[in-house]
Amino acid sequence: MPSDHAINRITVEVAYATPEKQRIISLQVEQGTTAKAAVLQSGILDEFPEINVEQQPMGIFSKPLNGKGRALPDAYILEAGDRVEIYRPLQIDPKQARLERAKDKASAKQK
Repeated sequence: MPSDHAINRITVEVAYATPEKQRIISLQVEQGTTAKAAVLQSGILDEFPEINVEQQPMGIFSKPLNGKGRALPDAYILEAGDRVEIYRPLQIDPKQARLERAKDKASAKQK
């Protein structure tokens, strides 16, 4: 028969990606663990020391943990099967990227 300790654990994932590689770590955490705590427990910071858990945005299956639609990472309580995603800062503003693509397209038509 499983111990009470085993019954109070859930399986979650922590994910992070760079242009060079991605890592998804599956781990078991105590029920009641927050998204931020799972990131710290996962060991992903050993592999990606550039991650700043205090400042980098996080989400659960592409839904931001921003305090608007969902709680912040240090308050969001994980459910079994959740995947905590750590997002990298944007390299360029999306509006600026669209503007540059439109300019490139216009230049290509003129040639």
